[in-house]
Amino acid sequence: MAAFNYNTAAELFPAAIRKKKRAGFAYRRFDTAAAAVQFAIEQLPADSLNGAYLQVDEARFDQSGIRTLYESEAFPLERRAPVEEPVASDADQDAA
Repeated sequence: MAAFNYNTAAELFPAAIRKKKRAGFAYRRFDTAAAAVQFAIEQLPADSLNGAYLQVDEARFDQSGIRTLYESEAFPLERRAPVEEPVASDADQDAA
């Protein structure tokens, strides 16, 4: 991937869905692409991210592109810690 400037202003557009309730969010403008990417990955529900796109200057990024930007080593913000699934212990299984 060519060098990407995470400090450029960005716009996040919701999926083009007829039912407004399903979109889950409205158009948002961000001061930095990094903030927009972080918002899209960490705060949007998966169904809202699906079909949404990020526009930075003349470039557009779909869900896959947004994830690639977030997972890049060049991503400048702290990522949220992954949520771990609780592991059932033997005692929990015996009680059931």
